[in-house]
Amino acid sequence: MKIKYTISLVFIVAVVIIEKENNIISKVSDKLLLKQTPQTPFQISRYFWPSFQKNGSGVQVLSKTDFSSDLKHEKWHLKNISEPSKGGKHILLLATTRTGSSFVGEFFNQHGSNMFYLFEPLWHVERMLTLEGGGTNGTVLTQAYRDILLQLFLCDFTMLETFIEPAPKDHVTKGLFRRGSSQSLCTDPVCTPFVKKGYEPYHCQNRRCGPLNLTLASQSCLEKEHRAIKSVRIRQLETLQSLAEDPRLDLKVIQLVRDPRAMLASRMVAFSYKYEHWKTWTMDRDIPEDDNEVRKLKGNCENIRMSAEVGLKQPPWLRGRYMLVRYEDIAMFPMLKAAEMYRFTGIPFTTQVKEWILRNTQASDKASGVYSTQKNSSQQVEKWRFSMPFKLVRMVQKICGPTMKLFGYTFAESEEMLTDKSISLLQERNFL
Repeated sequence: MKIKYTISLVFIVAVVIIEKENNIISKVSDKLLLKQTPQTPFQISRYFWPSFQKNGSGVQVLSKTDFSSDLKHEKWHLKNISEPSKGGKHILLLATTRTGSSFVGEFFNQHGSNMFYLFEPLWHVERMLTLEGGGTNGTVLTQAYRDILLQLFLCDFTMLETFIEPAPKDHVTKGLFRRGSSQSLCTDPVCTPFVKKGYEPYHCQNRRCGPLNLTLASQSCLEKEHRAIKSVRIRQLETLQSLAEDPRLDLKVIQLVRDPRAMLASRMVAFSYKYEHWKTWTMDRDIPEDDNEVRKLKGNCENIRMSAEVGLKQPPWLRGRYMLVRYEDIAMFPMLKAAEMYRFTGIPFTTQVKEWILRNTQASDKASGVYSTQKNSSQQVEKWRFSMPFKLVRMVQKICGPTMKLFGYTFAESEEMLTDKSISLLQERNFL
């Protein structure tokens, strides 16, 4: 009898898991079966989503053999119809949360009239494809991220529109995440006359604009020579290989990293409600290494390290297209590191960027809020050392040790060493 009940229980669990996977696959497929309209800037090629097909009985996931065959055909087709890049650069700032990516992204956002910059467009994709329990299907998300990045670098917002909620009407939306963080979306001709028609959660900060017309945004993007996107949602660098090899792009990837101890300290402030476990562990309780929150931090560190190892090895598909930069180096030498990043991309380092850096790296502590891009940057680097309990520091060093060693972060051996300003926890490294 026990065996019979055990088999029944296993069967029920398996059915639940399969149902969840089918739900997310159906969700993606439904979003990608688009109806084109006269205002849609481009047609979407079948190349971008070859792993899903719709048949009479629902969604069918292609087998590996079918997928491989379809992809080879489409790569041949792509090479014969696409035009190579004509001099413009496509920059992806790759990071994780609380690494200073919003601040560093401004180095490109402030470039001037020849740069089209987008702030976290993949936020919509993650939000749409997150399951009710908070989990995600990593394979589906990875494919969606990669293909939407390609479309955005080609100035096509069509696929992204399918993930925006509420859905845009006639390619006009009030809901593009953090629109105000992109100068390109808050200046003419994209900034349309302001008409108050309900609440707009992500409005332009320095200028009142009407709801975002994505057709105008696409046209404006096409008129700019360079395009940059900032994202904290790409987990593995290898997923970008097809973009690096696409003849229509001239992709440059800048991976921004930060001391994992500083990242955790920052997240505990910025996302306080998500880090209650960590706060209780600062008391007398032991930190359980098998806790889900600890495993997530370890996984995050491993993803960062593995991506960096791939990039630093410079495989043929990434040669000359990858740069690793530490937030600490940028914070201490913002002008120098910004100049290095621009030299890497091959784009002129403009006066507008230099002036922005001078204005925004010497701000007072009052101006430097949790989400602010105004920082007294040199003072921010080691601030975490005097607020983070040594107990948590020791745990981070244990689970993120290989990542810290790769990037040149020194372990604090004691609480005294942690808070001693005369001891640097940052080793000199040259990743160029």
